[in-house]
Amino acid sequence: MPRILAIDFGLKRTGIAVTDTNRIIATALETVASDKLMNFLTTYFQRELVDQLVVGMPRRLNNEDTDMTQPVRQLIEKLKEKFPEKPVALIDERFTSSIAHQTMIDGGMKKKDRRVKGNVDMISATLILQSYMELKK
Repeated sequence: MPRILAIDFGLKRTGIAVTDTNRIIATALETVASDKLMNFLTTYFQRELVDQLVVGMPRRLNNEDTDMTQPVRQLIEKLKEKFPEKPVALIDERFTSSIAHQTMIDGGMKKKDRRVKGNVDMISATLILQSYMELKK
């Protein structure tokens, strides 16, 4: 079965998570420089079968756009243009960074490792993917 791939987009770094081939478990995959994201995805899609993309959509508590909403919309357009065969689903990503931080603390991750922003991005992408999977149940 094809995987689902989730993206937590940032201007500098992008966290990526994927499901297993049975679509049961969401796992952090990688953090890549955002300017290299399309190249990374192209290479990954050549190695792995992926038939669904999930992108975290940043919104404020009052459901208004944030500073990152427009860059994420631009990313979605690029994804649809470059990978038209892969549908793109949007998931509200409010609180994913704070939940990711708490997850690292609860998991016993050392403070030094929690400061690595790429770890937060990967865990946030995993949370986005888990949210999508729970919606689809």
